[in-house]
Amino acid sequence: MTEPQGPPADRPRTDDERREAGMRTRREVLGDAYVDRAVAGTTPLTADFHDFITRVAWGDVWQRPGLTRRERSMLTLAITAALRHWDEFALHVRAAVTNGLSDAEIAEVLQHTAVYAGVPAANHAFAVARPILEELRGRSAE
Repeated sequence: MTEPQGPPADRPRTDDERREAGMRTRREVLGDAYVDRAVAGTTPLTADFHDFITRVAWGDVWQRPGLTRRERSMLTLAITAALRHWDEFALHVRAAVTNGLSDAEIAEVLQHTAVYAGVPAANHAFAVARPILEELRGRSAE
């Protein structure tokens, strides 16, 4: 897995460069099939939003050198579970596996989330994560 690299310190990146880097990272983390469906579903209403998240979330934040993709996945799981954004949480369980997290590490993230964001959120997160991990691992999640 290639870790994101920050922009050269001596020049800002253009929007096109950020968009290109963002789309590359988005595909590496979420998978081509998911990104292709998202792009195909873009409408005039959502076009600016999709451009924004590609440039800013994927092209800026996920490209920063201060955290690895594994660490960013852990944070994203905890935050989406804490805020009860279940569709995004499910998407990022898959991304976390892509980024190398084990089932045990995902469980640790959710255990930690229970303490700081609430047991009900973590309990539901385990229920959402389990069938995804079973599917991805080809077995029952332990």
